[in-house]
Amino acid sequence: MRKRSSVDLSYYVNSAEAQRKLYKQSLFVVVMSQIFGGAGLAAGITVGALIAKDMLGSAGFAGVPSALFTLGSALAALLVGRISQRFGRRYGLSLGFIAGGVGAIGVIVATTMNSIVLLFLSLFIYGAGTATNLQARYAGTDLASEKQRATAISIAMVSTTLGAVAGPNLVTPLGEFAQIFGIPPLAGPFMLAATAYLLAGLTFLLYLRPDPFLVAKAIAAEQEKQAASVANEGLKAMQNNVNRLGVVVGAIILVLSHMIMVAIMTMTPIHMQNHGSGLSAVGMIIGMHIAAMYLPSLGTGMLVDKVGRTFMAVASAITLSIAGLTAAYAPGDSFVWLAIALILLGLGWNFGLISGTAIIIDSTNLKTRAKTQGSVDVYVALGGSAGSVLSGIVVAYSSYAVLGLIGMYLSILLIPLVLWARYKSQVRKKVLAS
Repeated sequence: MRKRSSVDLSYYVNSAEAQRKLYKQSLFVVVMSQIFGGAGLAAGITVGALIAKDMLGSAGFAGVPSALFTLGSALAALLVGRISQRFGRRYGLSLGFIAGGVGAIGVIVATTMNSIVLLFLSLFIYGAGTATNLQARYAGTDLASEKQRATAISIAMVSTTLGAVAGPNLVTPLGEFAQIFGIPPLAGPFMLAATAYLLAGLTFLLYLRPDPFLVAKAIAAEQEKQAASVANEGLKAMQNNVNRLGVVVGAIILVLSHMIMVAIMTMTPIHMQNHGSGLSAVGMIIGMHIAAMYLPSLGTGMLVDKVGRTFMAVASAITLSIAGLTAAYAPGDSFVWLAIALILLGLGWNFGLISGTAIIIDSTNLKTRAKTQGSVDVYVALGGSAGSVLSGIVVAYSSYAVLGLIGMYLSILLIPLVLWARYKSQVRKKVLAS
């Protein structure tokens, strides 16, 4: 039997069984990389704001680190999307994770040197890991059927849980470990982040072969050729179809849910410290929050595939609004109530991310899909950046409670938008059918 190289795509184009095997293989690679990636992203979430507060001496600038690595993730999302569209997921995702690892190393050096300029630059580069961690969810969907897409997204996301939950709860021991090498304790989690992101990048580079996105593009090209040969204009139109309204609505769901989540999450460690909580308590609550962001993913994906994208997008809006309200009225020294608020915040984000992502995949074709996904994730990152910067300003000039109420009101705005989009989509389907 002839040995197949990574560029020999015809074998997969002409074999449904080979496609199924590659789908499962690609999901396994995504799962392994996401375990590492989850550990990498947790560092910035947990201690980024605390490092800035210590260096700058003001909580008003505590949102800057989160803003910087979300701005960095915006640029990375654009680049990863473009590279993936042209060269495949393997190169786009591996380069993004490796850049995130380099940024984490820079944060360690900056904290040791007490250099705020190097810190800000390194956090910007570190953001590449955050963007890549999000875009990795698409790699598992390239060879999935329409009824498998949300489930494939959820498998990728739930894999992030192990590293993402462990990271915040290792803040104290990692800090003690860092001190052995003369590194400030708060930089400890970035030692884990650097290692984790580099391992995630190498996992994609070495094992995502053949590239599922390139295989999917080859399959689509072959189907288009067959459609043209039999003059099947209806099939050709379906393959080239892009639902711009679906892309816009999916993007708004992703941007708003991410912005609300980042804003409240960023200021929670500061809010807790101001009311006497220690690093262990902060790490525990952030760990539970991240668990709620990723752990329910498998169930969420199945629900999105079974009960529909619209239902789960509305569920996201309702859950986020309850989270904002709970955060607003939770006593600052109440571990239990703040934990409930952050768990609901993570769960609402989870519902929004998977339903919004599924809507975008449904609304695009393979000719522009990776590029569109990257562009949407740019806006997601910018929304997160705006949320983190504004959250620091809101809390500095008003209170954490006001921030929670703003999050509640923004969440409610999603409901009429999603219902209107569903109505327009139904009308569009009737027009296409006729």
